[in-house]
Amino acid sequence: MPVPALPRLGLGCAPLGNLYRAVAEEEAEAVVAAAFETGAAGPVYLDTAPHYGLGRSEERLGRALAGRDRGSYVLSTKVGRRLRDLRPGEAPDGQGFTDLPARAREWDFSADGIRATLEGSLERLGVDAVDIVYLHDVEDHLPQVYATGFAALADLRDQGVVKAIGFGMNHSDVLARLVTDLDVDVVLCAGRWTLLERTALDDLLPVCARRGTQVVVGGVYNSGLLADPRPGAHYNYQQAPPEVLARAQAIEAVCAEFGVPLRAAALRYPFAHPSVVSALIGAASAAEVRDNAALFSYDIPDALWTALVARGLLDQDVPLPVAAPGPGA
Repeated sequence: MPVPALPRLGLGCAPLGNLYRAVAEEEAEAVVAAAFETGAAGPVYLDTAPHYGLGRSEERLGRALAGRDRGSYVLSTKVGRRLRDLRPGEAPDGQGFTDLPARAREWDFSADGIRATLEGSLERLGVDAVDIVYLHDVEDHLPQVYATGFAALADLRDQGVVKAIGFGMNHSDVLARLVTDLDVDVVLCAGRWTLLERTALDDLLPVCARRGTQVVVGGVYNSGLLADPRPGAHYNYQQAPPEVLARAQAIEAVCAEFGVPLRAAALRYPFAHPSVVSALIGAASAAEVRDNAALFSYDIPDALWTALVARGLLDQDVPLPVAAPGPGA
């Protein structure tokens, strides 16, 4: 089954699971509503996972989607972490999420575990099927992935339970190996193909181009540094090293010369590679969704990219974006 057509800009729903801070129920509903309001013609792309808030993201997304035409959105979730109820005396492990339900995560790559994990997601989402399923953060579980996990997911694809399957993580070298070895439709690569990082260009993207595997990018702001490069800003979930902070600030200065917000450039840049079909951007408020849509539609002159290369802020051999269509194109 082919990968469903994805809009260029999708909504990452980790914040709906209370990532780093609690999001009110009504605000979560407003986030999803804003994604539909700002989307261009065609379906809206929404990505979630059981990991996000121990199922809370999926539950909130399901409530926000209730009553909407199923053809109006493309939905992806993830497997690998199976949810269960807490045992007596056990406390939930937030892993960056707060205000959690009484559940725990367990790695499970068995055929029964993969199917049960997906069935749990469908129940929380209130839908009969999702379009894309990713094996999630499996870099430390490759023997299980090769032994049972991917085959179980491929069986679900063959049975028509899901349309497309792949992997989602922030290790582009592992993704490249998996795409080389397995029949992968689409990958979600976070943080490795950005204005600051070219890792995926050197390992993953060439393999995807050869294999015809589509790429969805996440983490285009590298944990926030490319959103606001100030001292103390985070880069890859830690405080940015001084040399990386300085480079981000230099990129921001060039963008300012062309009247372009740094975030607009960071959103657009990954589409320089033809294998990239969509970018997932998280949002914790409706205002953030609208702001992201406006930034993605920003008019960015080609001269900005060539200036970044000329000043040594982008490598000479990287592909450069051309004038891009709007978020739904």
